[in-house]
Amino acid sequence: KRIGVIYTVIGLWGGFLGLSLSFLIRLNFLDPYYNVISPEVYNYVITNHGIVMIFFFLMPILIGGFGNYLLPLLLGLPDLNLPRLNVLSAWLLLPSAIFLSLSMVGGVGVGWTFYPPLSGGDYSGWGVNFLMLSLHVAGASSIFSSLNFISTIISAMCDYTVSR
Repeated sequence: KRIGVIYTVIGLWGGFLGLSLSFLIRLNFLDPYYNVISPEVYNYVITNHGIVMIFFFLMPILIGGFGNYLLPLLLGLPDLNLPRLNVLSAWLLLPSAIFLSLSMVGGVGVGWTFYPPLSGGDYSGWGVNFLMLSLHVAGASSIFSSLNFISTIISAMCDYTVSR
């Protein structure tokens, strides 16, 4: 359950960062003739807002936080099956967030979907590399959590009998 709290804290940090980026987006829409931020920086903000809200707000809170907190309660278990893998999956989000911060410094304006033409050669650079590394590490964290959930559910179902 403590790991669920760690996921929730990381998710709240991501939510705060995503909310502040959305304020920048809305601030740019106040006056149609005066741009608060340049179009290039606007692309950076849109990209980082989408990535942060999905991979560092929704996924840590919904999957990591609620899953680690509620799954043992629903199955009547004290903890998940693989606690070390659980801790590893939670702490992998921190280097992923560091790589995301480095990509923000590099200026990534490819959009959160990475579709061409923005993901082409003119717009890519070392910031895109750090963003991709960040998403790969966050994906590994999610895969480790999913493996832990699946193994916990399967082992808990093997313990049930017909009368239970």
